[in-house]
Amino acid sequence: MPHSPIASADRPPLVSILVVNYNSGEWLARCAQAALASTVSIEFLVGDNASSDDSLLRLSSACGGDPRLSITENEANLGFAKAVNRLLGNARGDWLLLLNPDCLLAPDTLERTVEILSTARTQHPRIGMSGVLIRNPDGSEQRGCRRLLPTPQSAFFRSLPFGAALARKFGISPVAANFDLTGTPLPAAPVAVPAISGAFMLVSREALDVVGGMDEGYFLHCEDLDWCARFSRAGYEILFVPEVEIIHRQGACSEGRRLRVEWHKHRGMARYFRKFHQDASLPLRICVHLGIWLRFCAVAFLILLIQPFRKSAGT
Repeated sequence: MPHSPIASADRPPLVSILVVNYNSGEWLARCAQAALASTVSIEFLVGDNASSDDSLLRLSSACGGDPRLSITENEANLGFAKAVNRLLGNARGDWLLLLNPDCLLAPDTLERTVEILSTARTQHPRIGMSGVLIRNPDGSEQRGCRRLLPTPQSAFFRSLPFGAALARKFGISPVAANFDLTGTPLPAAPVAVPAISGAFMLVSREALDVVGGMDEGYFLHCEDLDWCARFSRAGYEILFVPEVEIIHRQGACSEGRRLRVEWHKHRGMARYFRKFHQDASLPLRICVHLGIWLRFCAVAFLILLIQPFRKSAGT
């Protein structure tokens, strides 16, 4: 694929990489250094949500002289969706990549992905978004990198302590009850999936202009599921590309605030169901929302129980 590693004012980059940062420490600089080594033309746009650590200093020290780097310092922690939308307004690329700061790209990650998508258009002419195979640092496939969209039934079973076993008794597969395709056989070629992980979302400019930015009603978590649902409703396919892999350390921006993160995660899920499943029966909607908040209470109890031991252990 012909390319130029450096974009110019009259020639926009092939890919705009958008990273929302909040106290990600050394990982932001590592992410930027890896991305800036890409073999295609990029710009690297950072939206910082009023970080209190040294992540921006580390980034400036490592990459501050690179003209492809742009930093927007937000006045407060705006949440993920609102910070992404601010960056989208400044992005110039034909493709827009939402990337978590604790993800590491290889130099050819973007080149290979765009090449594969170009070839895949013969079978998938309306590609709006794509994800790749995301691996944990130990090499295992990361949960949520390919998944189903939540339904009231799957959310209900997932909220129960033994939901998977109960789902099987009702003839529902564990995958459908958990809306996660991780652990199922990997496809050999790109395949359309209902949803991908927000850690790596490569979006086409054309589709973005139709669908629009993220829903700012979400603060953290579930805005990616919302976006996937909206892309699908607009007639665009979401493609999972198993041939390309990245490493995602996961959790760099949430360490030390697990309870707050869980609160926003469950709040986001409740918003998702209010928005996309208003046609469900009232008893089912009540059960789903009750299950969401009971699950939050259980998770919060475990966090508060374990937290003192983690602190005493220095973790």
